Amino acid sequence: MFVVGPAQVASFGGWSHMISQFDVAVVGGGVGGLLTATRLAAAGRHVVVLERNADLGGKLSTRTRDGFSFDTGPSLLTLPALIDEVFQLAGTSLADEVQLHRLDPSFRYFWPDATTVTFRDQPIATAEALEAFSPGAGAQYLAFLGHARNIWKISERTFFAGDMASPWSLLRRLRSPRDFTQIDALRTLNARGKKMFDDPRLQQWLGRYATYSGSDPSRSPATLACIAAVEADFGSWYVQGGLGTLRDAIVRVAQRVGVEIRTQSEVTGLEATRRRVTGVRLAGEAIAAPVVVVNADAEHLYRDLLPDTKRLRAVQQTERSTSGVAVLVGVDGRTPLIEHHNVWFSRDYAREFNDISAKRVPSDPTIYGCVSSVTDASQAPAGCENWFLLINTPSDDTINARDVGPWMLEKLAAVGPDLRDRARFAEVIGPRDLAERFRSPGGAIYGTSSNGRRAAFRRPAMRGPRRGLFLVGGATHPGGGLPLVTLSSRIVTQLILRSHRQR
Repeated sequence: MFVVGPAQVASFGGWSHMISQFDVAVVGGGVGGLLTATRLAAAGRHVVVLERNADLGGKLSTRTRDGFSFDTGPSLLTLPALIDEVFQLAGTSLADEVQLHRLDPSFRYFWPDATTVTFRDQPIATAEALEAFSPGAGAQYLAFLGHARNIWKISERTFFAGDMASPWSLLRRLRSPRDFTQIDALRTLNARGKKMFDDPRLQQWLGRYATYSGSDPSRSPATLACIAAVEADFGSWYVQGGLGTLRDAIVRVAQRVGVEIRTQSEVTGLEATRRRVTGVRLAGEAIAAPVVVVNADAEHLYRDLLPDTKRLRAVQQTERSTSGVAVLVGVDGRTPLIEHHNVWFSRDYAREFNDISAKRVPSDPTIYGCVSSVTDASQAPAGCENWFLLINTPSDDTINARDVGPWMLEKLAAVGPDLRDRARFAEVIGPRDLAERFRSPGGAIYGTSSNGRRAAFRRPAMRGPRRGLFLVGGATHPGGGLPLVTLSSRIVTQLILRSHRQR
């Protein structure tokens, strides 16, 4: 840890608090908060990160048991160059801090009709696999990639290039009205899939990318198709030792540039005048800072930290992303025909999301299975596998995940490998666990959903209602997931540095 500047004693409500002074106080030690802190410290700011839990990284977390390791949050790294950008500012590189593996194959997909297809690291190889899977699909896939690449190119310099305080924020970054039409925001992802692919199985495959933001493919914009292009062109990556190793590297680099990190330090409120923030309150201590960055759910901010009835109501009226039930299974032996990342699709995708919309656990869910021991033998004992299974559920912390977990293993056995007789243990994580640990309403994994044409503009603004207050992370623009949270840190850092110049 780093030495804090001179402390002062002030009186609040008749009792004394020690006051530490910083240029920036970051509330929450998730990836967005840590990367923002690193950027600001590299720019010469004196920064403290305050995390209420004992562990850092937020949803980028790991679980170990009996020699098995599981990534219980993000299990896939895309666009690693975004994190490398932060590390470069700190005088190092991602390659110097962690060992990266570009996965090939990237994913294997399974359908209820017993068909399967493996996506490779190179688009041409994937197209060849798709052509063998469904005649004509190879050419359709390459045509789709051209479309998706164009969406990414335009989105990178518009949607991802700055904040989204209003539709005008985006319009100012468009080069022409044609940009808006080409990002395919007025069409749903489902509609795009039907236009690009004849095979209903590949239409379902494309719809899966809506789930990357906890959304419904029949309601989310086709702009999300760009994720498929990002995976195809920039790769699907794994960090040796699990993604917890990436979290450790981020913490290490943050400390190296002078960020003070305090765990088990719960912020109980923000100090503010009518016009600006002046710091944060903890139990028995206050921290003075002209800039406060909140890496937490906006509902928690506007209900507990800086009560604001109007903004709280707006946040609560915004549709939440999905939650999920995960099962961590320590498995004896090896399972044939699986890769690092696997997906077993449901029979009826529309029904699956209708169930979620109706606040029901899907009766026939799509099951995602990550088995990182396929790539990294250190993640399980010799001759064993670490299975992380996940299904999408409503963001509802009343769901009894302990009942859903065994049921998921039965569902998997009906369409794929039967792990039940080989399981040493099966540990369940559900919406209630996520809600309690991360103060995420209903256990929503990605904050707000991408459902609807105006969803991007309904996320809580990055600029708070007081000067010096900013939001970062999955609860704000541009959304949840490692790449978007990393982009969020870049955008909010730019806003801070423009608004609060070094004295």
